[in-house]
Amino acid sequence: MTTVSQRAALTPRQLTRTSERLSFIYLERCTVHRDANAITAQDAEGTTHIPSATIGTLLLGPGTRITHQAMSVLGETGAAVCWVGERGVRYYASGRALSRSSALMEAQARQWANPRNRLAVARAMYQLRFPDDDPSGLTRQQLLGAEGRRVKDCYRAQAVRTGVPWQGRRYIPGNFAAADAVNQAITAAAQCMYGIAHAVVTSLGCSPALGFVHSGHELSFVLDIADLYKTEIGIPLAFDTAAEGEEDIGSRTRRALRDRINETSLLNRCVDDIKCLLLSGTPDSPTDIDRDVVTLQSDGGHEVASGVNYDGPDDYEDISW
Repeated sequence: MTTVSQRAALTPRQLTRTSERLSFIYLERCTVHRDANAITAQDAEGTTHIPSATIGTLLLGPGTRITHQAMSVLGETGAAVCWVGERGVRYYASGRALSRSSALMEAQARQWANPRNRLAVARAMYQLRFPDDDPSGLTRQQLLGAEGRRVKDCYRAQAVRTGVPWQGRRYIPGNFAAADAVNQAITAAAQCMYGIAHAVVTSLGCSPALGFVHSGHELSFVLDIADLYKTEIGIPLAFDTAAEGEEDIGSRTRRALRDRINETSLLNRCVDDIKCLLLSGTPDSPTDIDRDVVTLQSDGGHEVASGVNYDGPDDYEDISW
């Protein structure tokens, strides 16, 4: 039985850049399949076609089933897929980088492996979030304390602005409904932001695990990036949604967040912020992140062409597979 596809592999130039994609699409109680290079969502009301190359993150809610062929096309186009728990709480994700280059991941690893550089990136992340503060000279413990105070201030300020009662952040893992409406909205917004950040991080070829603030988790860097926009976008939007009413708070928050992300071009900004953080503040630095080549490391930090035998001056024949 021959079932191997005859379609040629996609190249980076054929894929839609992260900044040009939809932030996320949420599906529930449907079967996700494939039709050519689109995915289809089929439920009792019919079938919806979604171009796979336009998806940043696909959130699969309760009652969804997805076929191998659908996962295949999503993997080829670099979309992150998140299996989302009840009401958007908790997810498991996988994805594939849009970039074939390891340039940004290598830059991330260099920054992460040096303790001084790692702290410098953490300070830069803090300043991206709170540009009116100067984090230079702060220790890690001081950074955490300053961040905690700013987040508490944000919660109180949004409560005053919207008139929503605020008794503090409350979230019980696995029990979304136990919290009040505004806490449910904050949780729903946070989970969506984690999915979006995961899609951008993986699409750029970075490691989701090598975090500069968070540590010890496979998504540490994803959590770092998602937190950059917590007080600017996530928390205010959650309070706005809660102020409009408590009914269906989770799905209304997701829809509002999706619209806000598209309005503010957050994906494009997120790409630039990651490059700035990893490339010393120069998002347009030449890193060859779109190259599709393999090189070999030589002495002095130099890279040489692969597929060549370097045994001696007379033995430079091509040894490509």
